Amino acid sequence: MSILSRAAAALLATSALVAISSPSLAQDFKGKSAGDIVVRARALAVIPQEKGTLHAPALNADIGDAKIGNDYIPEVDFTYFFTDNIAAELIAGTTRHRVKGNLNGLGGSVEAGKVSLLPPTLTVQYHFLPKERVSPYVGAGVNYTLFYNKKAANTPNPIGLAVTDTDYENRFGWALQAGVDVAIAGNWSLNFDVKKIFLKTDWKAKTNLGVDVNSKVTIDPWLIGVGVGYRF
Repeated sequence: MSILSRAAAALLATSALVAISSPSLAQDFKGKSAGDIVVRARALAVIPQEKGTLHAPALNADIGDAKIGNDYIPEVDFTYFFTDNIAAELIAGTTRHRVKGNLNGLGGSVEAGKVSLLPPTLTVQYHFLPKERVSPYVGAGVNYTLFYNKKAANTPNPIGLAVTDTDYENRFGWALQAGVDVAIAGNWSLNFDVKKIFLKTDWKAKTNLGVDVNSKVTIDPWLIGVGVGYRF
C-alpha cells in the first residue's frame, strides 16, 4: 500500500471512530464561512520525484544521475476564507534532504551531502461543500523554494571521489493541491492534504579530484499531509 493510501485510510478510520464513539460530537460542527481563519498542524511526507543528469564540463560528459532523499516533518498552515467556497492557504515548514549521485561505471555512487529547503507555498482553493461535515477542496498556486544550510559530504566513494562543496539555485515553482476537511466537533477538524510542487534547481558541486559537476535537477516533490485544524 502506498504512503498516500495509508494516509487516506488513517484519516477515514479516525473520522469514523469519532463518529461512532461520540455521535453528539460528530454532529456538533459549524460549516466553513467567509471570514473564517483555519490554522492546521500536519505531519507531512515530502517525497521528491527527482530527475537530473550529472554533467562534468571538464570531461564534456554525463557521468550519472542525481538522487534526493525523502523527509518527514511537522508543518503549519494558515487558511483564510474570502467567501464560503473560496480561500487562500499559506504553508510554513522546512525540510532537510540527503543528496547523492549515482555514477555510470565510476564507482557506483557518491554522497553529495545534505541541504535544507524552505518552500513557502501559497494556494487559492475552492471548497465544494463548505457547510458539510466532509468538505473536499482543490487548489492551485505558487511556490518559492530557498535552499540553505548546504553541507557537502566530503566522503570518498570507492574510487576516492568526494564532493567538497555544493550550491543550489533558489527557484519559483507551481503548486497543485487536493484535500478534505472532516469536522470533528465545534471548531476542530481533521485534514488530509496532497500537494504537487513543480520545482527545478541548478545544482553545482566541486570535488576533491578537481572535477566540477553540475546538473539541472527537476525535483517535483509530493507533499502528503495528515493533521488537525482549528477555525477562528
